[in-house]
Amino acid sequence: VGTMAAMGPLPTMGTLPPLPTLGVPGVPELKPLTRYEAMRLGPGWSHSCHAMLYAPNPGMLFGRIPLRYAVLMQMRFDGLLGFPGGFVDRRYWSLEDGLNRVLGLGLGCVRLTEADYLCSHLTEGPHRVVAHFYARQLTLEELHTIEISAVHSRDHGMEVMGMVRVPLYTQKDRMGGLPNFLANSFVGTAKFQLLFALKILNMVPEEKLAEAVAATQRPKKAAIDHSGGAA
Repeated sequence: VGTMAAMGPLPTMGTLPPLPTLGVPGVPELKPLTRYEAMRLGPGWSHSCHAMLYAPNPGMLFGRIPLRYAVLMQMRFDGLLGFPGGFVDRRYWSLEDGLNRVLGLGLGCVRLTEADYLCSHLTEGPHRVVAHFYARQLTLEELHTIEISAVHSRDHGMEVMGMVRVPLYTQKDRMGGLPNFLANSFVGTAKFQLLFALKILNMVPEEKLAEAVAATQRPKKAAIDHSGGAA
């Protein structure tokens, strides 16, 4: 059953502006839908809610590379990178209540509201899942407090192996920083959501995102063995 069929006919509300897309070569697009459309999906759909917490960061790496923002992600129990959050049972919880319940297990000290909602996308694969994404800007001090609180949360060392910050710069070798980070393995829609949020929130120029993604797709040069040959 198609998405629109599962939702039923929608009321006529005039021509709506198209939903934003990622538009980065090399990254498959996910189908966007409005929150209203997502809430009208039938009972055969599961809902996942995840959040990106970030803060402006005036710091300079090595005294010369602007850090721009601090963006939090997690290293998960399965070795994949993802955002804090999880599945929400819509029979018992609103999206935000369910998200905050999961965040309390992994972070311990932050609550999001509908005002923090950013986007929804249909995921690829055999499971019928709609992925909701939230973003909250904090101060750098507030973000650091959350990092400290996460270490003492119930899931730390179990389902969550630790918080990490995303490097948003690219070094002169065109791999150091964001390109190398994007070469890691991400769970589900996390990589798409990261790139989408960085673009929509104007945290990294779209052309820089495209360059970072393209760098991860280039063959890596063989490392030089200084003892006498190529590794």
